[in-house]
Amino acid sequence: MEESVLLVLLGIVVGAYGTLIGAGGGFILVPVLLLIYPHDAPITITTISLAVVFCNALSGTLAYTRMRRVDYRTGLIFAAAAIPGSIVGVFANGLFARRPFDMLLGVLLIVVALWVVIQPASNETPAGEAASANSRELTDAAGTTYRYTVKRNLGIAISVMVGFLSSLLGIGGGIIHVPAMVQVLGIPPHIATATSHFVLALTTLTGSATHALHGDFAHTIRRIIPLAIGVIVGAQAGAALSTRLHGNLIIRLLALALGLMGIRLIVSAITG
Repeated sequence: MEESVLLVLLGIVVGAYGTLIGAGGGFILVPVLLLIYPHDAPITITTISLAVVFCNALSGTLAYTRMRRVDYRTGLIFAAAAIPGSIVGVFANGLFARRPFDMLLGVLLIVVALWVVIQPASNETPAGEAASANSRELTDAAGTTYRYTVKRNLGIAISVMVGFLSSLLGIGGGIIHVPAMVQVLGIPPHIATATSHFVLALTTLTGSATHALHGDFAHTIRRIIPLAIGVIVGAQAGAALSTRLHGNLIIRLLALALGLMGIRLIVSAITG
């Protein structure tokens, strides 16, 4: 019972913060689960994380849908590109031993954190690319209008990689997708976080279904249920809080979380 309560509380934190920055929370959940269950194989951890991130992404998507911040057209294109990679990533996960897995995830998180801080965001379309850009205009429920262009072909290429890494590492992919959407593809932060959740819901559903067909849920469901309850509640809170924060602050919160978790995992891999 005590473990279940702690997992529910963890789920609330993961759901709230993950939804706030559009990353699904897997980047928090996986490192924490690796620390809580040090003897579990990586595939057990990623099975739990993907299922929980799906619940978080679905709950967050519903909240962002009410706010009218989800770019469905762009999200469907990116999800279609990411889904094949998410299936391959499930099977590739079994090839990793625990310490190399921790080290890989830690280094990846720190690299992305540094990139988010150093690389300035831009919503401008370079000269000569206007004809190929995917122009978008969305007005949210609060009346704010967002006009931007999406480099669709580049976004598709990034999404293929994100889909693979999301299932390989069990982090859902949003932790990479959001900064890529904002700083490479030119999508405003509030639209990027909402659309990322929509993409996450589709890709993590595919990854979780692949794990289910592979029989990986047999010994993880008792942990998934309390975590899922927590993230569903937390996701609603995170989406509501996002309306009060500036886009740049959301991105900096993303970088902070990335860096701290990355450092903790590398230290664990070295000393473990």
